[in-house]
Amino acid sequence: MSASSPDWSQLREDPSPVSSLVESLLAGISDIIKSVVCIQVDKETFTEIGCYFYRASAIIMELHINWNTPTNTVEILQSMSRRVDMAKNFTMNLEKNTQKIQDTEVKNIVQQLEEVVKSIGENLSLIPLSVYRDQEYAEKAAKSLSKDMKDVSFAVSPSRQLELKEKLTSKEASREERKQIETDLYSINVDVSAESLWLSDETKSYLTDIQERPRILDKHDSKSLSAGSSLTALPQLAQYMEPLYETFFCPLTKRIMDDPVTVESGVTYERTAITEWFDKFADPEEIVCPKSGQKLKSRILSTNVALKATIDEWKERNEAARIKVARAALSLASTENMVLEAIDDLRNVCKNKPHNKVQVRSIGMIPLLANFLDYRSRNVRYFTVELLRQLAEDDEEGKEIIAKTVDVSTMIKMLSSSHKPVRHASASLLLELSRSQIFCHKIGRVAGCILMLITVKYRQSFDAFTSEKADQILKNLERVADNIKLMAENGYWEPLLSHLVEGSEEMRMEMASYLGEIVLGPDSKTYVAERASPALIQMVHSGSSLSRNAAFKALKQISCYHPNAKILVEAGILQIMVEEMFTRTSHKEPMNSKNEAATILANILESGLEVENFQVNTHGHTMASDYVIYNIVTKIKNSTQDELNIILIRILLCLIKFPKGSGTVVSVLKETEASYNLIELINTPNEELGVALIKLLITLSAFMGHTLSDRLCKTKGQPESLIQNPTEITRITKKHAVSANFLAKLPHQNLTLNLALVNSNTIPTVIRSISQIQMTGTRSSRHASAYFEGLVGILVRLTTTLYDHQILFTARNYNFVSVLTELLTRSFTDEVQKLSAIGLENLSKQSISLSRPPQRQKTKILKLFFFRKCISIKLSKDETFLLCPIHGGVCSSQDTFCLLDAEAVERLLVCLDHENVDVIEAALSALSTLLDDKVNVDKSISLLSEKHAIRHVLNVVKEHKEEALWQKAFWMIEKFLIKGGDESASNISSDKLFPATLVSAFHHGDDCTRRMAERILRHLNKMPDLSSTLTFTK
Repeated sequence: MSASSPDWSQLREDPSPVSSLVESLLAGISDIIKSVVCIQVDKETFTEIGCYFYRASAIIMELHINWNTPTNTVEILQSMSRRVDMAKNFTMNLEKNTQKIQDTEVKNIVQQLEEVVKSIGENLSLIPLSVYRDQEYAEKAAKSLSKDMKDVSFAVSPSRQLELKEKLTSKEASREERKQIETDLYSINVDVSAESLWLSDETKSYLTDIQERPRILDKHDSKSLSAGSSLTALPQLAQYMEPLYETFFCPLTKRIMDDPVTVESGVTYERTAITEWFDKFADPEEIVCPKSGQKLKSRILSTNVALKATIDEWKERNEAARIKVARAALSLASTENMVLEAIDDLRNVCKNKPHNKVQVRSIGMIPLLANFLDYRSRNVRYFTVELLRQLAEDDEEGKEIIAKTVDVSTMIKMLSSSHKPVRHASASLLLELSRSQIFCHKIGRVAGCILMLITVKYRQSFDAFTSEKADQILKNLERVADNIKLMAENGYWEPLLSHLVEGSEEMRMEMASYLGEIVLGPDSKTYVAERASPALIQMVHSGSSLSRNAAFKALKQISCYHPNAKILVEAGILQIMVEEMFTRTSHKEPMNSKNEAATILANILESGLEVENFQVNTHGHTMASDYVIYNIVTKIKNSTQDELNIILIRILLCLIKFPKGSGTVVSVLKETEASYNLIELINTPNEELGVALIKLLITLSAFMGHTLSDRLCKTKGQPESLIQNPTEITRITKKHAVSANFLAKLPHQNLTLNLALVNSNTIPTVIRSISQIQMTGTRSSRHASAYFEGLVGILVRLTTTLYDHQILFTARNYNFVSVLTELLTRSFTDEVQKLSAIGLENLSKQSISLSRPPQRQKTKILKLFFFRKCISIKLSKDETFLLCPIHGGVCSSQDTFCLLDAEAVERLLVCLDHENVDVIEAALSALSTLLDDKVNVDKSISLLSEKHAIRHVLNVVKEHKEEALWQKAFWMIEKFLIKGGDESASNISSDKLFPATLVSAFHHGDDCTRRMAERILRHLNKMPDLSSTLTFTK
């Protein structure tokens, strides 16, 4: 390659013909800006005027830079120069005569300056588009500025002038004030002069390069730059906040040098640029200096230390000035473009030199930026978030300041933005901030933030990037234990469970404590139990006192969900809990581990899991063994803690349900005579304990009811203390209900208990309470229904021992038949109706023995009159007795318990249409007493037929399949067929579905049902009578 190959001559300076005009204009604008800054009247207006001149300087620089300046450029510049000179004269005159000038003169000057600005706007609109070549952005900036200047309108505030005049006392004060002023609307540096705006070719190239750098606005989007933009040239102007020198620029790159080196010719270049220049020459002897053309004998490059230091110092000052410019622009924020360009310049400043982030923070930029997170434009929000992220990167102090300043909830909301860049930017910023301990604490205190992050984490299909960032953020937030708790509360359990299993002892204890406090959701209960149970059981077995306490609480929480019982048992919890209850002793622990262990064990047993034969220790004892039950019963006898007794009773209630457990519990209670202790504890002031005890006694009554009845009667104050009439129905408690039911469930035939109830004057209380509830209803209290059932049950139990004269007297005295009949059709529970029917059955059975013929006097003539229900016997003219057609004597509902007299038959028939099988069965049994062989069956059938009883009975057979119902119904139907004659047979035969039901019962019923069905089928001639068949013999 020859020396002449590189066109190095083109690199030399080639002055533009318009340079002198441009330099004159820039110098004039510089003087205007100096004066504007120092004018002390109506400062805002004159600052705005200075801004327009400042912005116009960028367009003038563009004309200076361009090598293909159009022919009319000189005329345009000359016109602008005249107007700039006018403005310069106005502003300098006003600066010098601030104290003397009047308000009217100020207003006049402002109006003239307004005309000057408008004229310059007209001049700018005349610049041909060819000036800007392919720089569309510069073209739009010029158009925007031209429109703003042509539409300008300045206002004057005379009051401000008067205030300032009072403050200014001398010219020295004015000068001092001038020195202190640093920025105006666009942070104009008062030191900018014509000399600082003097540009060489290299300077022009540098400015051109800056204008061509990538912008945050789309150059092809005409909407991104409105005609009203007010700061389109901010980044370019900001580059020249500090004076530039020609020596800063590399002759080759036209850029400010980063690593200036000097070659043999004495010219300084950028190291990389001159090295590339040297590489173009194949022959080292042909290398020439690109600027001077001098041949270079040596390729040695010497670092220009002094120049490098000067450039670095200049960059530092310039970048500081640019930061101030951007801050001023953001404070004003008059347009979206102004904000975007200021943010973009800050990003570039911080990118070039990370230390600049410190300066950005120090001038209070972060609170200002935080305000733009709610800006209406999503572009502004996006670039604000990006700048904040840049300020937070690799800067702990920056992270902390931003974490303290920004509104976390606003950042979190951006994660759900419909604009993907905003989502991604906010996720990246949150990830940076989450590396700060302050932010980790702060985010947990803002409601809903962690829930939102969890939601985003699981929306991977919607936005994988944001989902991944959210996951990383949550991992960083785990450094604060409270955040882990919040994650768990919002359904994200993995962090808590991981720390519980793998964390330090202190962390495991804290996680276990949280687990005991958090209410588990339905979707997480089983998952948490599977993950946490082994670790928690290990903590109970071998942890410190505090760890054990936390683990117990967590296990108690987990065991409350019954499906978790199997998981806990498989993890070995039964052995540990039994050991805690019966063998382990510790007096130093702040909590009672026996109570906690008993509660967990009770929760597991109440789940219904079959653990009867599960081994609980190394000696081979099972859960239902004598060892376990004996220890529980012993603790109940000896314990003074009501809370523990309640839990132990819960365990016993569960063990009784097991086949082996029930026998073992009864055996141990009898051997230890613990039943006395249980009865004595009934009157404990602790109502919860009393309720638990009575529930246990109700369950035991099925196994040792007579023993409990006898011991209850031998206990002082019993049984009358179990029945207390509440002062108000609304105050019926659970203990009232279970106490009444306990008395109702004990063996009904126990005469000792029945007499104790009668003799203790308990029955009047029962009758009175029943009457009150009948009037108010059972909805008055949540326990009223159960209490009512118990009261009715107590009356019914007395009907089983009517052979005792005291009990018989009580039944008559309180008219049991009338009370129970009334209860049959009232809107009470099924249990009440069933019990009432049973009581009526028991009472009706006594009617035949209690019914007696009337006492006849010898002188009287007996006259009989038959009525529908009974026979009227007239003994004398004034004496008439009604005889019961069924029982054959004088009957009444109160004295002989006659169902016919009490009109109970109709109500019992209604009960046959009931849905509850038990109610139907009890009603059938009560009606069957009217067809007993001891009564007049013919009369009974006649009366029942009139009430269409057979239709109700047939419906029972057809609608229900229970053997017990079939047998009772078949018995009654057979009675009708035998005693009711052709009419009854016809009524039964007319039911077309009944024969099919009989056949089904004959095929599928038990032996008793089959025999009864067979007999009825013969009566209906549906089956041959084999007993009348001839027998043939040989």
